[in-house]
Amino acid sequence: MTVLQKPVGWLGKLDLVYGHNQGKTTLTQSQNQAPLKVQRPFYSEAEDLCQSVILHTAGGVVGGDRLSVNIHLLENAKALITTAAAGKIYRSNGLQARQNINIKVDPGACLEWLPQETIIFNEAIYRQDIKVDLAPGANFLGWEITRFGRTARGEKFIAGDWRSHFEVWQEEIPLFIDRQWLPGNEEVFHSPHGLRGQPITGSFIWITSRDESKGERPFAPTISPEFINNVRQLWQGEGKIGASRLENGFLCRYSGNSTQEVRDWFMSIWQLVRVSYLNRPACITNFLPRIWQI
Repeated sequence: MTVLQKPVGWLGKLDLVYGHNQGKTTLTQSQNQAPLKVQRPFYSEAEDLCQSVILHTAGGVVGGDRLSVNIHLLENAKALITTAAAGKIYRSNGLQARQNINIKVDPGACLEWLPQETIIFNEAIYRQDIKVDLAPGANFLGWEITRFGRTARGEKFIAGDWRSHFEVWQEEIPLFIDRQWLPGNEEVFHSPHGLRGQPITGSFIWITSRDESKGERPFAPTISPEFINNVRQLWQGEGKIGASRLENGFLCRYSGNSTQEVRDWFMSIWQLVRVSYLNRPACITNFLPRIWQI
């Protein structure tokens, strides 16, 4: 497929910096360019965790759009960032839409990156690049849930092009590299090496960077086999799932046809990581981002 590159759509930008002072994390810097903006932070759980909601005011992404999000957590800052609604990638006019997300997490800081699902319309042409730079002693937890086609109306992703590049680095050393490409056609949609007829995929990852100054081995396994077994036992749905250890964390995958079941599983894993490794309480209903409860 020939992809035209001339930008003619939105050139949106969002720059966020979070700082930590006297036990409280605050959004110290915020700059935006339409259609991206961030809502006023709130603290439904505790003052040391700043919860933020990113909003796309245009409602969806079209061919030619170029969106850039830059997030920096300063030392010991803790933030939970989600989105106001499901992301929508509309049918393309022949141009590729792109989103670049650059995340920097300083020592002792932790980012929980939990966007709502992204819906890829049939004939969309879209690429997302996420790069996370972790300082020693930093944590990153994130998920991505993607629906290919508006399945409620019987639409399948059988034309178009979707690419996702996700990378995590520590001081110029790659901790995790994940590159996915899904060309839209019937064969790939039904192939066991593609979507195998299931329109929804999901990835959940947690990575912690080791601090050698504290005597920690930089690339020693962090997660026990018992923890991975516990993660698998949390699964109660009908889709296909997988969970595996990484050198500095773990990765979970989902393939199925229900946003609710993958979301429920990811939420359970999130709570388990919080209690087991992040020294935080499980998020009961009153602590969850308010946008999820609407």
